[in-house]
Amino acid sequence: MTRHAKNCTAGTVYSYHERKKDTQKSGYGSKAVRLGKDSVKSFDCCSLTLQPCREPVVTPDGFLYDREAILECLLHQKTEAARKMKAFEKQKKKQEAKELGKIEEKERSKVESFVNMEKRLTTKTTSAFTVTKEKSAAGPSTVVDDQTPSTSSDTTSKGKDKSLPSFWVPSLTPQAEPTLLKKPDTKTYCPMSGKPLKIKDLVAVKLTPMEDKDDGRPMVAKSERYKCAVTHDTLGNSVPCAVLKNTGHVVTMDCVEKLIKKDMLCPFTGAKLKDSDIIPLQRGGTGFAGAGVQLEAKKAGPVLQA
Repeated sequence: MTRHAKNCTAGTVYSYHERKKDTQKSGYGSKAVRLGKDSVKSFDCCSLTLQPCREPVVTPDGFLYDREAILECLLHQKTEAARKMKAFEKQKKKQEAKELGKIEEKERSKVESFVNMEKRLTTKTTSAFTVTKEKSAAGPSTVVDDQTPSTSSDTTSKGKDKSLPSFWVPSLTPQAEPTLLKKPDTKTYCPMSGKPLKIKDLVAVKLTPMEDKDDGRPMVAKSERYKCAVTHDTLGNSVPCAVLKNTGHVVTMDCVEKLIKKDMLCPFTGAKLKDSDIIPLQRGGTGFAGAGVQLEAKKAGPVLQA
């Protein structure tokens, strides 16, 4: 019997290890890997710049951005939409002019055909099919003027312009029409969720910093930078948190479930809250499966059929 090893090649079955090794070597098949703690951003970092936000804003879906970065992104989308719309309008005008030219050409051909038909109607008498009497020595006889009309082949051969049906002649080669542009979408979208996003939908976020009087390190160098505005619990990727829409304060989800949702009152202003006023903040992974965040990167490759 053969040995039961990973690199056993004497078996008749294409094992999973051999398939995995061949896939990794050849580049075929999709590859998936779970992202660890070092591969994801912190909860207080911008989703575009991946740096700590200087002026954080949040979308209705809970994605955190730096105001400068998201405004620049939305402005770029507006500029691109305006450029595409201008090209679309130019194409539309060109098509309308082309259709108008076809209509004018059709009307002109109708007028020309009518004029040609009118020219055929003549008022002069012709000698066609007339009987004339001729006297000869043998006696009177009738002669019919036989004017044989020309055949259609003769007229077409005389009047038709000869053209070479050759595909290599430049005048006869077909021309490729430009690709028609579709009407562009003028809406702006969130870079992360892909949903429509307007500037007025952005909510300013107020992060409560940790009070470390003895530590002189900058805020960026600290691993624990912010805390809950109500319970003063340390915030991070392992702590689910939410943003209150009316004030912009960041609180933990435990605070929302145990304190705020009991009477649905804002703990800072006392105003009545709705479910839409509580925005769960999107956060990254912690490297552990128990964090509750599914972070998996997948790269699709060509399929190898075994």
